[in-house]
Amino acid sequence: MKSHQTAQTMKPATAAKKLGVYLPATPAEFQEGVVSRAEFNELQADPPAWLSELRQNGPHPRPVVAAKLGVSIAGLARGGVTEALTTEQIEAIKSELPEWLEKERATQAEVRKETVRIKKRNAERAERQGS
Repeated sequence: MKSHQTAQTMKPATAAKKLGVYLPATPAEFQEGVVSRAEFNELQADPPAWLSELRQNGPHPRPVVAAKLGVSIAGLARGGVTEALTTEQIEAIKSELPEWLEKERATQAEVRKETVRIKKRNAERAERQGS
């Protein structure tokens, strides 16, 4: 029995997410087609001007906005940020340093600390069980 290999493809939304760009800001031909694995790899290896521009100036999707502000996606929502933002808008928020941003950054720092503590505790338990 022969099996024929089909090229792996992904929806534009998946490709945009993996590329870290906001889908509605991408060119129409990107949004309307499917992206093959080879095309995706090419976009990553040698990004066209539109992709470089979006990555640099935005608008950025919420996960990227959250990372640039140092908060969680839920923290963005609690702060009232629900839409994609440009790099300029993100920088403006950083310079204004609103109360919600300070609070969410502190929350994020606590979450990271707790994650490290749990990881360390689990490693110690595993070590004791292994001995």
